[in-house]
Amino acid sequence: MPQNIGRGYLYLLVFTAGFTTLGVELSASRLLDPWFGNSLIVWAVLIGLILLYLAAGYWLGGRIADRSPRLTTLLRLVAVGAFGVGLVPVVSRPVLTLATQGLADFNAVLLGGSMAAILALFALPVTLLGCVSPFAIRLALRDVAGSGALAGRISALSTAGSILGSFLPVLLLIPNIGTRRTFATLAISLLLVVLIGFLRARRPWEGLLVLVALSFVAGLAFLPTGPVKPAAGLLFETESAFNYIQVIDAGTERQLRLNEGEGIHSVYRPAGGLADGIWDYFLLAPAFNPAPYTPAQVQRIAIIGLAAGTMSKLFTEAYGPIPIDGAELDPAILVAGRAWFEMNEPNLNAVAADGRWFLANSRWQMTDGKGSLANGNTQYAIRSTPYALIAIDAYRPPYIPFHLTTVEFFALARERLAEDGVVAVNVGRTRTDYSLVDAIAATMGQVFPSVYVMDEPSGDSSLGNTLVVATKRPSTRADFQANLLAFDHPLLAEVARCAAPQAAVAAPPPTAPIFTDDRAPVEQVVHALVLRQMLGSR
Repeated sequence: MPQNIGRGYLYLLVFTAGFTTLGVELSASRLLDPWFGNSLIVWAVLIGLILLYLAAGYWLGGRIADRSPRLTTLLRLVAVGAFGVGLVPVVSRPVLTLATQGLADFNAVLLGGSMAAILALFALPVTLLGCVSPFAIRLALRDVAGSGALAGRISALSTAGSILGSFLPVLLLIPNIGTRRTFATLAISLLLVVLIGFLRARRPWEGLLVLVALSFVAGLAFLPTGPVKPAAGLLFETESAFNYIQVIDAGTERQLRLNEGEGIHSVYRPAGGLADGIWDYFLLAPAFNPAPYTPAQVQRIAIIGLAAGTMSKLFTEAYGPIPIDGAELDPAILVAGRAWFEMNEPNLNAVAADGRWFLANSRWQMTDGKGSLANGNTQYAIRSTPYALIAIDAYRPPYIPFHLTTVEFFALARERLAEDGVVAVNVGRTRTDYSLVDAIAATMGQVFPSVYVMDEPSGDSSLGNTLVVATKRPSTRADFQANLLAFDHPLLAEVARCAAPQAAVAAPPPTAPIFTDDRAPVEQVVHALVLRQMLGSR
């Protein structure tokens, strides 16, 4: 190794390159979220290709290091890679815009081509970053006898940097400065280390070029570029640790859209009334209990997947100020709900928590009524009344948390129900493909004696929703029809006119999978459903 190259500097370069590489991978997922979502298949493709690029970089770095074992050669490679990282958000924007059309139209060719183009953008910078470790080993190696320790030390430093890169963007950078500036921060961090290297190697002109590149990336990061994802009627957007969030003014209502934005997760209508969506159908779920059953018996409900509070408003208007516990994984959505959707019902206890964890701890849970778990202070009352209804609105293909689909989860939900209690789940489908509905109904049938389905009319859309309802005590469709006579509030009566004819006993085929905590192939079911829709089959 040339004597003017210090190992300490090489270690710093390796650590920073590892930090940048993992930071790019995590930030890439957030860059794609508003356009492709964050399904398991998106993650699989992203991780697989990043590993492929790194493997190519390891091979290429070793070859180049043997042919040109000079620090300046390594620095040039890293400088180009770091500059490419800073350009990714800007260069990708027009392709991402094109991808939106492919996702909205389920155009497999356009969608696949757009996604391939985006992932190709990461090929050059990540491959060049992969060159760093083998190149650094070649430069730092003085004695073959110590080569194993040296390689281990450099690999450990690269991994340590990767650990920092896996946490810092997600927990600190993206929520506070956004995805575009996170990419810029990663690029600038590495370019600064490269600049130090060129100055140490007495290459001021190359150092000046790096400084220009660094300034260019910093300038791009702070240029006003408008919304992350422009949309008609956009009122508000933000990036949380979990989601890309948009609030849209759609005229008579406000809409909450997440990630790729093809689904509406909440609506708010200042005039009140029904939401004209699957949320309305949840209002009738208690009527599936054995007759006689009246709305007055609905004393407390839980909502898993509260979002911005559409259902809590509907239930408060139709049933009065009954206690409502709502679990929403993303605290930023609760903030948006209060700010933009008037989610301020005094009877609503909104908690930022995973739905299954929430149910598992609901018997002893204490809250301050403001959406945060209390610290055990005895001034807060323990809510221990069982639920008349557990409404689950946390599915949206292809983003379905498998742990909310299993026999064990529904068994937990059954434990939290009153003697006359029901569980209702919103499940996505296409006009002709009920494979996911069948799987959920079959799984719930392992826990509950009676399971029903109600299809929401999908109109001209090829996509739709079905409400799957299960009762703790055996009941019949005749019980449902008899109970509806007492559900005479104007909102309930209006929903009944539309939904009651759609109610039917669930009849999943014998081949429908049963989801368990040990084996829940929900992704396979959903991906097959989406693929059939894209290809126009079934």
